Amino acid sequence: MAYYYLEPSRTFSEFLLLPNLTKKDCTPANVSLKTPIVKFKRGEKPAVSLNIPFASAVMQSVSDHNMAVALARCGGISFIFGSQPVEEQAAMVRKAKSYKAGFVVSRSNLTPAHTLKDVLNLKDETGHSTVAITDDGTPKGKLLGIVTSRDYRVSRDSLDKPVQQFMTPFASLVYGKSGISLSEANDLIWEHKLNCLPIVDERQNLEFLVFRKDYDAHKENPQELLDMNKSYIVGAGINTKDYEERVPALVAAGVDVLVIDSSDGFSEWQHETLQYVKSNFDVKIGAGNVVDREGFQYLVGAGADFIKVGVGGGSICITREQKGIGRGQASALIEVAEARNQYYEETGIYIPICSDGGIVHDYHITLALAMGADFVMMGRYFARFDESPTRKLKVGNNFVKEFWGEGSNRARNWQRYDTGGKQDLVFEEGVDSYVPYAGSLQENLDKTNSKIKSTMCNCGAKTIEELQHKARITIVSATSIVEGGAHDVILKENNMSAE
Repeated sequence: MAYYYLEPSRTFSEFLLLPNLTKKDCTPANVSLKTPIVKFKRGEKPAVSLNIPFASAVMQSVSDHNMAVALARCGGISFIFGSQPVEEQAAMVRKAKSYKAGFVVSRSNLTPAHTLKDVLNLKDETGHSTVAITDDGTPKGKLLGIVTSRDYRVSRDSLDKPVQQFMTPFASLVYGKSGISLSEANDLIWEHKLNCLPIVDERQNLEFLVFRKDYDAHKENPQELLDMNKSYIVGAGINTKDYEERVPALVAAGVDVLVIDSSDGFSEWQHETLQYVKSNFDVKIGAGNVVDREGFQYLVGAGADFIKVGVGGGSICITREQKGIGRGQASALIEVAEARNQYYEETGIYIPICSDGGIVHDYHITLALAMGADFVMMGRYFARFDESPTRKLKVGNNFVKEFWGEGSNRARNWQRYDTGGKQDLVFEEGVDSYVPYAGSLQENLDKTNSKIKSTMCNCGAKTIEELQHKARITIVSATSIVEGGAHDVILKENNMSAE
């Protein structure tokens, strides 16, 4: 006989937070949104933590290398979409990892015998305006000079002009010696008004480049999410079909965290994928999606470093409509969080939870955190911004951005849904749509973070962990939902003038 859950499957909109005592030191300025993303033992620190509890969804229309850089600058993480060729996804990871670093291994290198045409072609390929000139054209060769856009004029110089004739030679360069600290390197940059400082060893071999723009970026983004090498932390999505080819390439590209992207993670395919990754690589990996205790326990037992919760709650997801499977996001999160807490009590190992889907309003994020999520994954939220990879269009009188699901015919991501049969989408589980254009990521994210911190203060909590222990949550009626918005008034329109 089938098992019945008699409690209704509930969404975030059916709940509100009750205020607790707000002490005078509980102000937004004193609230920390730092949160773990991978499992850790009691008394130890997680290997990777986020500075804000945000991850962008594993979607073609949301998470590429540009989104990865933009979100890492703000303290969150992007999982670069996996529904693309392995080489292209790995290239996106490399671009994001090399975009910002303290000591950068040069990725644009030529020899003195190359020409201006070679410089311009390399600039078009990499986007880099600084080219290191080494004796053998490798990143670690003997440094002979540097070429920047100030060293040539395309309108005047012949494209066949050798690099030797217009590069800044080593004898004229200010450089740092091997072993110099990042602080000392930045001091040289400021003292000599440099944009780039090469670091060389005792034999003049190039080791690294240090850029002024990286120092400026860090000052402007104190919450940036960086690894030990001062590079951005980057995630990537994988599937359960080509992981033996995809994972090695992503690890070689420098990925920090992987996640298995699937509409339903409670499967033997995910178990096998987790076992392969854990047996062959030292890289963190999350799994999901699940909606109950059993799914959580199964994936944790297979070695998952975090668990993604949610089936059918995404704004472009029609899994529930098509297949009749899923669960209200709040109900799913509450049960999985209870299972996680019990697991922590029994084993001393904490498994972070990612709430994926069901976020309509900013306050839903705070509710998700209060209900036990350590961070949230969102697609629609991030698809609205300049940094998402889709086109900005004008539809009617409004600007919008394109947004489509991985289960749509446009994405053709059969690997996310296929269970071993035909390599195609027999039916759609996602739609192709537009979302209202919202501007820059940072401006919107700052506003959302302000709301979360303010609400946490109302709950008397200065950390997410404290919120999860102190929060008081109530179910609301349909009538009280109406009461929560503006009602029984005539709203002023922007074009109405006062009389």
